[in-house]
Amino acid sequence: MKNLSVTTFIHILFSVAIAILIATFLLFLSWDKDRQKIELYKRYQLIAITFISNLQLNSDEKSLNKLYKELHVHAVGDKVLKKLKKDIAERGKTVFTGGSSLGQVRVFRVDNEDYIYVQRMEHNLMLVDDRNEKYYFEIAIALGAFLIILLFLLYLAVLKKLYPLKTLHKEIQKFAKGDMKTRVTYQYDDEIGKIAKSFDDAIVHINELSMSKNLFMRNLMHELKTPITKGRIVVEMMEDEGTKKVLVRAFERMNELISELAEIERVTTQSFEPNFEYIMLSDICKESKELLMTQSSCIKTEIKDIALTTDKKLMTLVIKNLIDNGMKYGSDKCVMIANTNNIIKIISKGDALPHPLTYYTEPFSQAEKRSSGFGLGLYIVDSILVKLGYRLGYKHEDGKNIFMLVPIQDKF
Repeated sequence: MKNLSVTTFIHILFSVAIAILIATFLLFLSWDKDRQKIELYKRYQLIAITFISNLQLNSDEKSLNKLYKELHVHAVGDKVLKKLKKDIAERGKTVFTGGSSLGQVRVFRVDNEDYIYVQRMEHNLMLVDDRNEKYYFEIAIALGAFLIILLFLLYLAVLKKLYPLKTLHKEIQKFAKGDMKTRVTYQYDDEIGKIAKSFDDAIVHINELSMSKNLFMRNLMHELKTPITKGRIVVEMMEDEGTKKVLVRAFERMNELISELAEIERVTTQSFEPNFEYIMLSDICKESKELLMTQSSCIKTEIKDIALTTDKKLMTLVIKNLIDNGMKYGSDKCVMIANTNNIIKIISKGDALPHPLTYYTEPFSQAEKRSSGFGLGLYIVDSILVKLGYRLGYKHEDGKNIFMLVPIQDKF
């Protein structure tokens, strides 16, 4: 019931309501028919008792007319009587029989008309029942149909009122998929309209924040690259090769950091799509080593070369960052790259991570994280892997930290 959609709940609610209304209506019809039968029986009982008790041997016209008026009946004319007897014999139905030792009363129904036949001594009267019809079947049917139609119209009105929620849901999905130009409009100032307006205001605010962030990142990287470039030029003029080498590496590292920040800004946007291509794992490992510009003897590979369908640049950056972390914080400052089927492993010696892996894949974390060396590096790795259809895994075995790049369809 908790996972039931609002529209489905309304379908069920109105279906149950219409079913209850129809069942109630049918029960009412059945009860009203029974009530009418009981009242009709009582009426004919009263007519039988009255006529048998009050008809005299020589009843005059005035006495009979008085009885007719009181009981709402009238006598059948002689011209009609002969044909009526024939109709009663052919298709008449007896609906009441009563009387006493003084006489008998029988009621026949022919073509939905009731005829009362009274016998008392020499009196033989055929009367027509003039009572007012108290059971209006057509009216009852019309009322029931009106109520059902009214409930159905209310059902359609509720669905129409909720229909804008579907449109709002589609717009939210488009925005979630990266369509930042999505706008939500709704002309009425009801609850749905207020939700739509709030969401539209949120879209505008998010777009403004995104533009501000992008502008800040571009300006920051531009402003940082200028002094780095100038510093690099000055360093190239130095004669001390040892100091020169250290400073060149420092400036190169700063350039790498700026590039990583740019990559974060690019990869984490919803509209970003990787450039997938067919590439060998050995080529990716080779380029990752070249990006690090470190001693290749500290990086060992034990891979079975396989072909990957991935973004070469992004996968290279992922492996490069993991190797860099392993070399910086491993106990022997060395890293091994291995693979088991499609799972790529980056292995380094060291103590197990004190926190779950998710703790280290958050960006711009606390001082405790930064001091242990896990900051933007693993955040970049995790963000890229999501785009490439991988997940980052981790385990600690035999004094070694093992980071794994696992295709989403695989398990480790």
